[in-house]
Amino acid sequence: MKATWDIFCTVVDNYGDIGVTWRLARQLVDEHEIAVRLWVDDLNAFVPMCPGADAAALQQWQQGVDVRQWPAEWVPIEPADVVIGAFACQLPAHYVEAMRARAKPPLWLNLEYLSAEHWVEGCHGLPSPQANGLRKVFFFPGFTEKTGGLLREATLLARRQAFEQSAEARQAFLQRLGVYPEVQARLISLFAYENTQLGNWLDALAAGSQPTHLLVPQGRILADVGSWLGQARLEVGDVRVRGALTVQILPFVSQDDYDRLLWSCDFNAVRGEDSFVRAQWAGRPMLWHIYVQDENAHWEKLEAFLEHYRHGLSADASAALVALWRAWNMDRDVGQAWQAAQQHWPELQQHARDWAARQATRPDLAMALVQFYRNWL
Repeated sequence: MKATWDIFCTVVDNYGDIGVTWRLARQLVDEHEIAVRLWVDDLNAFVPMCPGADAAALQQWQQGVDVRQWPAEWVPIEPADVVIGAFACQLPAHYVEAMRARAKPPLWLNLEYLSAEHWVEGCHGLPSPQANGLRKVFFFPGFTEKTGGLLREATLLARRQAFEQSAEARQAFLQRLGVYPEVQARLISLFAYENTQLGNWLDALAAGSQPTHLLVPQGRILADVGSWLGQARLEVGDVRVRGALTVQILPFVSQDDYDRLLWSCDFNAVRGEDSFVRAQWAGRPMLWHIYVQDENAHWEKLEAFLEHYRHGLSADASAALVALWRAWNMDRDVGQAWQAAQQHWPELQQHARDWAARQATRPDLAMALVQFYRNWL
């Protein structure tokens, strides 16, 4: 019999946690023919990225994945052969007890948040004995061969290339979203947390010599965009023009359409973890809004990634890139940093392609998880 997998997800920050676990579950089913149950405590966050899903259903099948509502009162159920607790979420006590009661306990993995910090390599794959006799293993995604890799479907880069080579496919996709940019306009996507420096950037775009069409999917940054425009409330489909900048509000789209959106743009501002990884696979210059932590602990994670990502850039381009990312995440003048980065645009474009190609030479996260289970057996 084939192994069964349970993935548990507690929705903490709107879409990041469910975005990663839903993408992982789909890939395990599609590419490894694994029976996956995805347990989610808030399906309202799941529905926007999986059109057709039912937020009230206790159980539903979506794209081959058995999606379950994580009930407040746990109903006894046989644990899977592999159990993944995403991002240190606490599994139901009754489920853990059922794991312990099995003749052969399942492989219990704690799928951690993505980080480029040096200590991750030393902790990846380490076991953590539990008081009840079970053993939990820390599994870290990452950017080096000593980590678990990044989520990447086997056909992802080939699909991106086919899309890029078809002007008709790009035009049809944008038109489906109601986007009709000027011929010479630079297309930018913006998916971010609230940011007091957004206005500086938008001012720079509006005053620029090149037309810019900014696509803003529904999300937390919308209020800041509206404040800059002097509009209290923005709705999906709204289009506003100020100077050289056109701002358009998009609906929240499925994961596959979000990939196409990233591929369609010349620059992508993203946030959190799932969109952060997908922007890297898009092979476009990008800007990451890292999730804010107490006492600015997130700055260390930002710097750790930049240490990896800027490798191969010239000194001037590297400095401009770092200044832009720091400005966005450290409450500095983003508009000024953006203008400085424009002087290195061709190099930043090529670097983004090269980075994606280098990361694609390593095993992807789903494959690494499957191989880890095989080795454990």
